[in-house]
Amino acid sequence: MLGALLHFTGVYRAYEKLLKGQIKGGDQPQHIGIILDGNRRWARNTHNPRRVGHFLGADNAEELMDWCDELGVRTVTLYALSTENHHRDDEELVELYALIEERLRKLLADERIHRNRIQVKSLGKTELLPTAIRELLVKLESATKDYTDHFLNLAIAYGGRNEIVDVMKVVAAKVKHGELEPSQITPKLVEDHLYTSHLPNPEPDLVIRTSGEERLSGFLLWQTAYSELVFLDVYWPEFRKIDLMRAIRTYQKRSRRFGK
Repeated sequence: MLGALLHFTGVYRAYEKLLKGQIKGGDQPQHIGIILDGNRRWARNTHNPRRVGHFLGADNAEELMDWCDELGVRTVTLYALSTENHHRDDEELVELYALIEERLRKLLADERIHRNRIQVKSLGKTELLPTAIRELLVKLESATKDYTDHFLNLAIAYGGRNEIVDVMKVVAAKVKHGELEPSQITPKLVEDHLYTSHLPNPEPDLVIRTSGEERLSGFLLWQTAYSELVFLDVYWPEFRKIDLMRAIRTYQKRSRRFGK
Protein backbone atom coordinates (compact mmCIF):
# COMPACT_ATOMS: atom_id res chain seq x y z
CA MET A 1 0.00 0.00 0.00
CA LEU A 2 2.78 2.44 0.95
CA GLY A 3 4.71 1.56 -2.21
CA ALA A 4 1.65 2.24 -4.36
CA LEU A 5 1.10 5.57 -2.61
CA LEU A 6 4.71 6.61 -3.12
CA HIS A 7 4.49 5.56 -6.76
CA PHE A 8 1.31 7.60 -7.22
CA THR A 9 2.89 10.62 -5.52
CA GLY A 10 5.95 10.33 -7.73
CA VAL A 11 3.85 10.08 -10.89
CA TYR A 12 1.75 13.07 -9.82
CA ARG A 13 4.82 15.21 -9.14
CA ALA A 14 6.35 14.24 -12.46
CA TYR A 15 3.15 15.18 -14.30
CA GLU A 16 2.92 18.44 -12.37
CA LYS A 17 6.49 19.27 -13.38
CA LEU A 18 5.70 18.41 -17.01
CA LEU A 19 2.64 20.66 -17.05
CA LYS A 20 4.51 23.52 -15.43
CA GLY A 21 7.19 23.28 -18.10
CA GLN A 22 4.55 23.25 -20.86
CA ILE A 23 2.80 26.42 -19.70
CA LYS A 24 5.93 28.31 -18.66
CA GLY A 25 6.68 31.11 -21.05
CA GLY A 26 3.22 31.00 -22.60
CA ASP A 27 0.51 33.64 -22.43
CA GLN A 28 -0.44 33.59 -18.75
CA PRO A 29 -4.01 34.54 -17.85
CA GLN A 30 -3.92 37.52 -15.50
CA HIS A 31 -7.52 37.14 -14.32
CA ILE A 32 -9.06 33.73 -13.70
CA GLY A 33 -12.67 33.24 -12.65
CA ILE A 34 -13.63 29.92 -11.10
CA ILE A 35 -17.14 28.55 -10.58
CA LEU A 36 -16.70 26.29 -7.54
CA ASP A 37 -19.20 23.58 -8.42
CA GLY A 38 -19.78 20.03 -7.25
CA ASN A 39 -19.35 20.02 -3.47
CA ARG A 40 -22.72 18.39 -2.81
CA ARG A 41 -22.41 15.84 -5.61
CA TRP A 42 -18.93 14.88 -4.46
CA ALA A 43 -20.32 14.27 -0.95
CA ARG A 44 -23.20 12.21 -2.31
CA ASN A 45 -21.01 10.11 -4.60
CA THR A 46 -18.47 9.43 -1.85
CA HIS A 47 -21.15 8.70 0.78
CA ASN A 48 -20.10 11.64 2.93
CA PRO A 49 -22.31 14.20 4.69
CA ARG A 50 -23.04 17.27 2.60
CA ARG A 51 -21.12 19.53 5.00
CA VAL A 52 -17.93 17.51 4.34
CA GLY A 53 -18.13 18.38 0.66
CA HIS A 54 -18.49 22.07 1.46
CA PHE A 55 -15.67 21.89 4.03
CA LEU A 56 -13.22 20.24 1.62
CA GLY A 57 -14.26 22.65 -1.11
CA ALA A 58 -13.36 25.55 1.18
CA ASP A 59 -9.98 23.92 1.89
CA ASN A 60 -9.35 23.72 -1.83
CA ALA A 61 -10.19 27.40 -2.31
CA GLU A 62 -7.51 28.26 0.25
CA GLU A 63 -4.90 26.13 -1.54
CA LEU A 64 -5.85 27.78 -4.81
CA MET A 65 -4.37 31.06 -3.56
CA ASP A 66 -0.90 29.49 -3.42
CA TRP A 67 -1.24 27.84 -6.82
CA CYS A 68 -2.30 31.07 -8.50
CA ASP A 69 0.50 33.03 -6.82
CA GLU A 70 3.05 30.46 -7.99
CA LEU A 71 1.72 30.59 -11.56
CA GLY A 72 1.66 34.40 -11.72
CA VAL A 73 -2.09 34.92 -11.78
CA ARG A 74 -2.77 38.43 -10.52
CA THR A 75 -6.57 38.37 -10.12
CA VAL A 76 -8.87 35.55 -9.01
CA THR A 77 -12.66 35.72 -8.81
CA LEU A 78 -14.37 32.87 -6.99
CA TYR A 79 -18.08 32.18 -7.55
CA ALA A 80 -18.87 30.74 -4.15
CA LEU A 81 -22.57 31.44 -3.58
CA SER A 82 -25.19 32.67 -6.03
CA THR A 83 -28.36 34.57 -5.22
CA GLU A 84 -30.26 31.45 -6.33
CA ASN A 85 -28.39 29.40 -3.72
CA HIS A 86 -30.32 31.33 -1.08
CA HIS A 87 -33.36 29.25 -2.00
CA ARG A 88 -31.75 26.10 -0.64
CA ASP A 89 -33.18 24.51 2.47
CA ASP A 90 -32.57 26.28 5.78
CA GLU A 91 -30.38 23.52 7.19
CA GLU A 92 -27.90 23.72 4.32
CA LEU A 93 -27.85 27.53 4.40
CA VAL A 94 -27.01 27.45 8.11
CA GLU A 95 -24.12 25.08 7.32
CA LEU A 96 -22.91 27.28 4.45
CA TYR A 97 -23.12 30.51 6.42
CA ALA A 98 -21.24 29.02 9.34
CA LEU A 99 -18.51 27.75 7.02
CA ILE A 100 -18.26 31.07 5.16
CA GLU A 101 -18.00 32.97 8.44
CA GLU A 102 -15.29 30.62 9.71
CA ARG A 103 -13.23 30.90 6.51
CA LEU A 104 -13.57 34.68 6.33
CA ARG A 105 -12.22 34.95 9.88
CA LYS A 106 -9.35 32.71 8.83
CA LEU A 107 -8.73 34.80 5.71
CA LEU A 108 -8.68 37.99 7.77
CA ALA A 109 -5.80 36.56 9.80
CA ASP A 110 -4.02 34.95 6.83
CA GLU A 111 -0.52 36.41 6.53
CA ARG A 112 -0.49 35.62 2.80
CA ILE A 113 -3.02 38.41 2.24
CA HIS A 114 -0.59 41.01 3.57
CA ARG A 115 2.62 39.38 2.33
CA ASN A 116 1.29 39.26 -1.24
CA ARG A 117 -0.64 42.53 -0.91
CA ILE A 118 -3.96 41.02 -2.01
CA GLN A 119 -6.96 43.30 -2.19
CA VAL A 120 -10.06 41.36 -1.13
CA LYS A 121 -13.46 42.45 -2.39
CA SER A 122 -16.94 40.97 -2.14
CA LEU A 123 -19.17 40.95 -5.22
CA GLY A 124 -22.90 40.57 -4.81
CA LYS A 125 -25.99 41.43 -2.77
CA THR A 126 -24.26 41.26 0.58
CA GLU A 127 -27.38 42.62 2.28
CA LEU A 128 -28.82 39.12 1.88
CA LEU A 129 -26.07 37.67 4.08
CA PRO A 130 -26.06 37.30 7.88
CA THR A 131 -24.72 40.29 9.82
CA ALA A 132 -21.57 38.46 10.99
CA ILE A 133 -20.55 37.69 7.40
CA ARG A 134 -21.24 41.24 6.23
CA GLU A 135 -19.12 42.65 9.04
CA LEU A 136 -16.23 40.32 8.22
CA LEU A 137 -16.37 41.30 4.55
CA VAL A 138 -16.23 44.97 5.52
CA LYS A 139 -13.19 44.29 7.73
CA LEU A 140 -11.43 42.38 4.95
CA GLU A 141 -12.09 45.09 2.40
CA SER A 142 -10.96 47.82 4.79
CA ALA A 143 -7.77 45.97 5.78
CA THR A 144 -6.75 45.37 2.16
CA LYS A 145 -8.14 48.41 0.31
CA ASP A 146 -4.70 49.88 -0.38
CA TYR A 147 -3.22 46.66 -1.81
CA THR A 148 -2.90 46.56 -5.59
CA ASP A 149 -0.44 43.73 -6.30
CA HIS A 150 -3.10 41.02 -6.39
CA PHE A 151 -6.89 40.88 -6.24
CA LEU A 152 -9.18 38.26 -4.71
CA ASN A 153 -12.88 38.72 -5.46
CA LEU A 154 -15.45 36.70 -3.53
CA ALA A 155 -18.72 36.42 -5.43
CA ILE A 156 -21.10 35.68 -2.55
CA ALA A 157 -24.85 36.23 -2.94
CA TYR A 158 -23.92 37.14 -6.51
CA GLY A 159 -25.97 37.06 -9.69
CA GLY A 160 -24.88 38.47 -13.04
CA ARG A 161 -28.36 39.69 -13.93
CA ASN A 162 -28.68 41.44 -10.58
CA GLU A 163 -25.35 43.18 -11.20
CA ILE A 164 -26.54 44.54 -14.55
CA VAL A 165 -29.86 45.64 -13.02
CA ASP A 166 -27.95 47.49 -10.28
CA VAL A 167 -25.94 49.31 -12.95
CA MET A 168 -29.14 50.25 -14.80
CA LYS A 169 -30.64 51.69 -11.61
CA VAL A 170 -27.61 53.89 -10.96
CA VAL A 171 -27.40 55.08 -14.56
CA ALA A 172 -31.18 55.71 -14.74
CA ALA A 173 -31.00 57.79 -11.55
CA LYS A 174 -28.19 59.90 -13.04
CA VAL A 175 -30.24 60.49 -16.19
CA LYS A 176 -33.30 61.38 -14.12
CA HIS A 177 -31.36 63.95 -12.10
CA GLY A 178 -29.78 65.51 -15.18
CA GLU A 179 -26.29 64.26 -14.39
CA LEU A 180 -26.09 62.17 -17.54
CA GLU A 181 -27.49 62.29 -21.07
CA PRO A 182 -28.75 59.02 -22.60
CA SER A 183 -26.32 59.60 -25.47
CA GLN A 184 -23.47 59.38 -22.95
CA ILE A 185 -24.31 55.79 -21.99
CA THR A 186 -21.53 53.64 -23.46
CA PRO A 187 -20.05 50.21 -22.73
CA LYS A 188 -17.23 51.99 -20.89
CA LEU A 189 -19.72 53.81 -18.67
CA VAL A 190 -21.46 50.54 -17.85
CA GLU A 191 -18.12 48.91 -17.00
CA ASP A 192 -17.31 51.81 -14.67
CA HIS A 193 -20.41 50.94 -12.61
CA LEU A 194 -20.01 47.16 -12.44
CA TYR A 195 -19.02 45.39 -9.21
CA THR A 196 -15.62 44.77 -10.80
CA SER A 197 -14.85 48.42 -11.64
CA HIS A 198 -12.04 48.45 -9.04
CA LEU A 199 -10.00 45.90 -10.98
CA PRO A 200 -7.19 46.73 -13.43
CA ASN A 201 -8.39 43.76 -15.52
CA PRO A 202 -12.13 43.28 -14.81
CA GLU A 203 -12.70 40.83 -17.66
CA PRO A 204 -11.47 37.31 -16.84
CA ASP A 205 -9.09 35.89 -19.41
CA LEU A 206 -10.09 32.39 -18.35
CA VAL A 207 -13.19 31.01 -16.62
CA ILE A 208 -13.07 27.50 -15.17
CA ARG A 209 -16.12 25.55 -14.06
CA THR A 210 -15.80 22.26 -12.26
CA SER A 211 -18.25 19.34 -11.93
CA GLY A 212 -18.84 18.74 -15.63
CA GLU A 213 -21.58 21.36 -16.00
CA GLU A 214 -21.15 23.54 -19.08
CA ARG A 215 -22.81 26.86 -18.35
CA LEU A 216 -21.97 30.13 -16.59
CA SER A 217 -25.03 30.19 -14.31
CA GLY A 218 -25.03 33.97 -14.17
CA PHE A 219 -21.31 34.39 -13.47
CA LEU A 220 -19.98 37.81 -14.55
CA LEU A 221 -22.32 37.95 -17.55
CA TRP A 222 -21.01 41.29 -18.87
CA GLN A 223 -17.34 40.68 -18.07
CA THR A 224 -17.10 37.19 -19.63
CA ALA A 225 -18.18 38.22 -23.14
CA TYR A 226 -14.77 37.23 -24.53
CA SER A 227 -13.41 35.04 -21.75
CA GLU A 228 -12.08 31.62 -22.62
CA LEU A 229 -14.23 28.96 -20.97
CA VAL A 230 -12.88 25.63 -19.72
CA PHE A 231 -15.26 23.04 -18.24
CA LEU A 232 -13.66 20.28 -16.20
CA ASP A 233 -15.25 16.96 -15.34
CA VAL A 234 -14.02 17.02 -11.75
CA TYR A 235 -15.90 18.02 -8.62
CA TRP A 236 -14.51 21.06 -6.82
CA PRO A 237 -13.27 19.16 -3.70
CA GLU A 238 -11.14 17.02 -6.05
CA PHE A 239 -9.74 19.94 -8.06
CA ARG A 240 -5.93 19.84 -8.03
CA LYS A 241 -3.08 22.06 -9.05
CA ILE A 242 -2.62 19.95 -12.19
CA ASP A 243 -6.25 20.67 -13.14
CA LEU A 244 -5.53 24.38 -12.91
CA MET A 245 -2.44 24.00 -15.06
CA ARG A 246 -4.31 21.85 -17.58
CA ALA A 247 -6.92 24.61 -17.88
CA ILE A 248 -4.18 27.20 -18.42
CA ARG A 249 -2.59 24.95 -21.04
CA THR A 250 -5.94 24.76 -22.85
CA TYR A 251 -6.24 28.55 -22.64
CA GLN A 252 -2.79 28.99 -24.15
CA LYS A 253 -3.67 26.79 -27.12
CA ARG A 254 -6.61 28.98 -28.10
CA SER A 255 -6.52 32.01 -30.38
CA ARG A 256 -8.23 34.99 -28.78
CA ARG A 257 -9.72 37.27 -31.42
CA PHE A 258 -12.22 39.24 -29.29
CA GLY A 259 -14.79 39.07 -32.08
CA LYS A 260 -12.43 40.51 -34.71
